[in-house]
Amino acid sequence: MSAPSVVPKDASQDRQKRMIAAHFDRLAEVEERGEKAVYTFVPGNLTELLLSFGVAPVLPEINALQSGMRGLSKDYIARAEKDGHSEDVCTYVKCDIGMSRGGNVGPTGKRLPKPDLLLLSYTGCFTFLKWFELLREEYDAPTAMLHVPYQGGGTITDAMRKYVVDQLKSKVIPALERITGRAYDEDLLSEHLARSAKAEDDLVHVLESARHRPSPIDAYFGGVYYIGPIFTAFRGTEDAVDYYAELRAEIDERVRLGLGPVTPDGELEKERYRVVVEGPPNWTSFREFWRMFVDEGAVVVASTYTKVGGVYDNGFRHDPSRPLESLAEYCLGCYTNLDLPTRVDMLSRYVTDYEADGFLINSVKSCNSFSAGQLLILRQVEERTGRPGGFIESDLVDPRYFSAANIKNRLESYFQMIEQKRSRGDAR
Repeated sequence: MSAPSVVPKDASQDRQKRMIAAHFDRLAEVEERGEKAVYTFVPGNLTELLLSFGVAPVLPEINALQSGMRGLSKDYIARAEKDGHSEDVCTYVKCDIGMSRGGNVGPTGKRLPKPDLLLLSYTGCFTFLKWFELLREEYDAPTAMLHVPYQGGGTITDAMRKYVVDQLKSKVIPALERITGRAYDEDLLSEHLARSAKAEDDLVHVLESARHRPSPIDAYFGGVYYIGPIFTAFRGTEDAVDYYAELRAEIDERVRLGLGPVTPDGELEKERYRVVVEGPPNWTSFREFWRMFVDEGAVVVASTYTKVGGVYDNGFRHDPSRPLESLAEYCLGCYTNLDLPTRVDMLSRYVTDYEADGFLINSVKSCNSFSAGQLLILRQVEERTGRPGGFIESDLVDPRYFSAANIKNRLESYFQMIEQKRSRGDAR
């Protein structure tokens, strides 16, 4: 019997996995080292500020999605529902609550520290408020809330920026000073922000490489690996700078060689369809979901999910010369904090600029911050671009809501529709 083939991985992907594993190792040792842990969320996170106080960031969504990818979320969700949480509640929340009530053992099998502070940066997802109320009851931990105004008009005003900065000064920084016993160090914060900006430049270069034909990356499935360090605990660190420099060099080499993206089954040999995707991926069947695109020769050249922790390709960079104002602008500009017209503009631009054949929406059952308004988005992007839209449904980490046969049939029908339009001359 022959040995199973080994799919080659980019060196940057191995580096990223080592970084994430090392972070969970650090979290497991926080208490014995006398450090502090702060729970916070991905959109609008203040990682650089946390690092300037020497605290360890814990991100509940990351714990949930990692649990989903490792096949652990089903039991966690069942435990939460048994304790009274509704089927309609965000499955990230139920996964996290179920995990905490089972001993708070993280997805890598190591215990996570209890929070010394719950830092809620509210950026467009009301569920975050209720989630941290539950965690506050679970751990009896203090809570600091950073309320971020919704971009209802599509722009950041001076008043909005000042409102967030004032909260950073009066609420968030004092809370961090209380739990750490350390004074706020703006120079140290600026050093972290300078490293963030450098990494952000390289990330944007990587994501925009998808303009090439063939695209050297998949900006949705592959993209979730690319955004991992910068959206979580590593933004503002030398590790992030090194990772994104290595990733950029790898992608530049793929462009030079005319290679397509690396997939779970190796390099994609032929790019048949270029699509833009709106909405988060499914994590419990992530590779199976990805292979459905690979089987059709479909490459995602741009996605909105990879902007949930920062829309850097719109030009934003963390600015060390304006540290608190820069943090405020970052929080205000996260994708889930943008109004629907701005999201339509972004998707339409992606379809045009990346010369996509169409766009797809993965509507996630339990994620209202993404799913609300998606049918309106679909109709308007179709009208603006003249490219066909498709609609599939799944969930974040609840395996009960991933129907492989249903999704595969819809994808096959969608790509057949693109092919028919091509044959009639309606599309490239």
